Amino acid sequence: MSRERSRARRRAANATRGRDQSKQNRDKPEKSWKLLYTRSVKNRRAQRLGLPWPHREWMRLMADAGPLNVQFVCSRNQWRSPTAEHVWKNHSGVSVRSAGVSGSARRRLTVADLRWADLILVMEEKHRSRIRAEHRDEVRYKALHVLDIPDDYQFMQPELIELLRLKVAPFIQEATRA
Repeated sequence: MSRERSRARRRAANATRGRDQSKQNRDKPEKSWKLLYTRSVKNRRAQRLGLPWPHREWMRLMADAGPLNVQFVCSRNQWRSPTAEHVWKNHSGVSVRSAGVSGSARRRLTVADLRWADLILVMEEKHRSRIRAEHRDEVRYKALHVLDIPDDYQFMQPELIELLRLKVAPFIQEATRA
């Protein structure tokens, strides 16, 4: 009989302790993890570990490491992307290549090209769609932009050169500045 009483008393005591703890928890404000781990805390921790943080700082370090690798892509690598390669090949701090996504391209886009590139500039939306469909893992974290230049120009046509200079310059400036 005393055993049953002691068990009952323990259960009652535990129940009241539980109620008291839940009441205390209700009075406390909930922790906001965003406030606990502020930018300055993350930055200090990264500095202690010797890691560059945030991402822009890392990109600056990578930009200083070597030239910006730019891959120009069109359908058959016949007019637009070779013209872009020719126009931008002598630009300081930029290394360029061109390729095509079509099976009949003069130089077909490869996985090695995608791994090499820091910035991928395609002439039309269909090129971006095809690259993402065929090489999803390779371009997941790459900068991939559409220039919206139609297939209406010949190799080194003055209008194409002007259009390329106008549309490509902002992307290259942003990538070298970041």
